[in-house]
Amino acid sequence: MFFGNYRSHPEARINPKLLWEYDADRIDYEKMRSTVVQRVVERGWMEDWYGMLNLYGEEGVKEAIVNLSYLNDKDMNFVSKVFDIPLTTMKCYTKKQSTARHWNS
Repeated sequence: MFFGNYRSHPEARINPKLLWEYDADRIDYEKMRSTVVQRVVERGWMEDWYGMLNLYGEEGVKEAIVNLSYLNDKDMNFVSKVFDIPLTTMKCYTKKQSTARHWNS
């Protein structure tokens, strides 16, 4: 895994600026796991990725990714490769495939 050395960064934390609309002192990281994972995937730096993996573990992050309703194509393919998650098992992928597109787009 690309972030396989996350355990060697136990001091890593998720930057609270990624969750700008929430009060940093009152965030329940367990209840907001999907939001946190989505923000880190979309906007996080290495430190944020290490912090997320330290907080939720590889399986917790994978579970959250599989259940995310939306990721753009680039992020969706990135996490699919990094965490070895088949695209067809990801909710954001299946949702995107089921959306009708105009023939000229």
